[in-house]
Parts: sequence; C-alpha cells; structure tokens
Amino acid sequence: MTSPARASAEDPTAADPTADESTADALAKAPADTPTGAPPRGLSPAVAWLLSVACGLAVANVYYSQPLLDLIARDYGIAPATIGLVGTLTQTGYALGLLLLVPLGDHVNRRTLITSQLGLSVLALLAVALAPSAPLLLLAMAAVGVLAVVAQVVVAYSAQLAAPGDQGRVVGTVTSGIVVGILLARTVAGTIGDLAGWRAVYVVSAVATAAMALAVAAAVPSERHRAAERIGYPRLVGSVFTLFAQERVLRVRAVLALLGFTSVTVLLTPMVLPLAAPPFDLSHTQIGLFGLAGAAGALGAGYAGRQADRGRAERTAGIGLLAMLVGWLPAALLPHSVWWLVLAMVVIDYGLQSLHVANQHLLYQVRPEAQSRLTAGYMLLYSAGCGAGAILSTVVYDHGGWTAVCLLGAATSLTALGYWWTAARR
Repeated sequence: MTSPARASAEDPTAADPTADESTADALAKAPADTPTGAPPRGLSPAVAWLLSVACGLAVANVYYSQPLLDLIARDYGIAPATIGLVGTLTQTGYALGLLLLVPLGDHVNRRTLITSQLGLSVLALLAVALAPSAPLLLLAMAAVGVLAVVAQVVVAYSAQLAAPGDQGRVVGTVTSGIVVGILLARTVAGTIGDLAGWRAVYVVSAVATAAMALAVAAAVPSERHRAAERIGYPRLVGSVFTLFAQERVLRVRAVLALLGFTSVTVLLTPMVLPLAAPPFDLSHTQIGLFGLAGAAGALGAGYAGRQADRGRAERTAGIGLLAMLVGWLPAALLPHSVWWLVLAMVVIDYGLQSLHVANQHLLYQVRPEAQSRLTAGYMLLYSAGCGAGAILSTVVYDHGGWTAVCLLGAATSLTALGYWWTAARR
C-alpha cells in the first residue's frame, strides 16, 4: 500500500495540466510521516526568515574569497597561477561537508548540529583572518567550506519543522536566503576589502555568524530524543549512496539538479571573457553587478514554494526548465547589447530556482527519517553539475567563442527538459 507521503512525492497531478484541482489540493495537504521525537510541526514566518538569513551567511562564506584573490596573493606572495587554490579548496571542502556532515542531521539533534556548525564556522573564519602563512590559510579555507554545508542542514530541518501544506513556502523562503547570500557575497567582500582589507571581511563574517548561532539557539525549536534505529557513522554516510538505489525520486531530482546547475554554470563561468573584451571593455566591478540580475532567483524560489504547496511541484519544475531553455536565446544576443545578457540571467536564474525548490519539495515527501541524507545525495550531484559546467564552458569558449557556449547551455537545458518530460510521463 502506498503511503500519502510517497504518493505526493511523485506529484502525479502535475504531469497532467488538466488534473482536478481538488485532487491537487488534497495531495498538497496530505501530512507526511513525522519521525518519533520530532518537534511539533509549524514554523512562523519570522523564524523561517531567520533560517533564511542563516543560510545566506553560511553560503556567502564560500564566495567571499573570489573578489579578494589579488589582495590575498599580494599579502602572502602567492603566484597568480596558484592563488586559485583558495577557491578550489573551499569548494572541495564544501563537497566533503555534504558527504561527511549533512547526513548527521538524520542521527543527532539538528538544532544542536546547526548551532555547533555555526560556532565552528566562527573559529574557521577567524583562523582565515589571522592565518600567518599560506598553508594555514588554505587549511582554514577548506574548513570554512566544510562547515558552510550547515545551510543544507538548515533547509532539511526547516522542511521538517514546516506544517503540512506549508512546506513548499518554508523551503522557498529558506532557499531564497542561499540565493541572496551567493549574490551579495562578492559585493560585500569587495566593499569591505577596499575599506579595511581582506582580513576584515572574515572578521565581520565571524561576528555575524556568532550572532546568528545565538539567534538560532534561542528561536528554533529543538528535537526531542528520536527513538529511531542507531546507525554507525560509516553506515550512515554509506547510506547516502544506498538511497540512490532505493528512491527513484532522489535519482530523478538529482539528475535534474546535475543538468540544471551545469547549464547555469555554463552561463556564469565564461561570461567575464566577452564582457571584459572589446567592444564592451567592462571593469571587474561592472561585471560583478551582473550578478544582481540573479536576484529574480529569490522570487522564483518563493513562487515555486507556494505552487508546490498547491500540489503543482512537478509542473513548476517543468516551467522552470522551459524558462532556462528559453533564456539562452537572449544570452546568444549578447554581442548586440549587454542588456540581452541581463534578461537572460533573470530568466535562467528564475527557472533554476523554481526547479531547485520544486525538487526539494518533492524530495522531502519521502523517507522523513532520511531527509538530511537525501539532501546530501541531491546536493552532491548539484555540486558535480557546477564543476562540470565550469570546465566545459571554458573549453568550449576557447574553441568556439560565446556562440558555442550558448549552444552548449541550450543543449544542456534541452536535455534536462526532455529528461523531466520522460520522468513525469512515467
């Protein structure tokens, strides 16, 4: 017999646009199983926004270094060819954190896990700010990346705390914080770096993160003891991969994340090259402002969450994928005007965030006792997509220019849309 949670996870009404609305509403309001010892379901808007800010602060720590690399290289005498290790180690640490820390959310008290990771992040950020040598700096940057995955623990826990029928809105709100954190990280880091030096960026972040840890400890409800089966840590981590074999929803959503984030990274990674070259000759500061166009992604996250609560998550994912495909048309017109690129970024990022929130909503309808591990598996393929997009786009640009990049991005988006259509029909 199929449980209500598993039935809603596949969102069957969304695959058929003519599905009866009352059925969709019933699916949206169907209560998911709550693990023994979970806190009462329900999360106020104020607490949801607090968690959103916590996610934004955590993820921003991964991206602060990008506009500061020249200052860091000068301070430590690091060659320009190797300063990229700062970003590489931070992203590598983030991937390790997804696998090694996020699954703990299914095993320990999640509020304690969140506040502990935030507290350790404070120490890692201060270690970056005070690092006396390049090796210690790189080690501290890797630690910052590992601990930044607290954002994914927060998203999974917020979904668990949400009341039935309100999960999509809550996940959309919290996810919007991640979008804004990524967008504003470079701007904040560049401004503080110009005013007070690059080390001040990490001191300010450490203070903000410490304040957030105290706020979360005071405002977010804690779980009671969960009487679930105790799982050894190696088995807990290994079960992330086991879930791929057991849960079709995870396989489908993770593949869509892989393709979706590959497409977006194909757009974002090489765009600095045509913008910095004639006829535009934009400065790095001017190019950085293009990231603000992605603020529409936060709106996409909120809208997708509300649609998911109405039983339209699958449909919302399809619309997001279609928007991402259409967005490559104005992107290809960049040689005629930079405003075409602005439009492309708004449309593509809106579509991506709609897809991302819809994916998470559907994922959280299955296996409530394994939400953190489901998140870890999903985000691992998300990270793989980002890495693949960065590598492929730079190689393609070198051989075929911006037009070839747009063809690659459109082909990836079309593949994602086709995969979604096939999966939804099944």
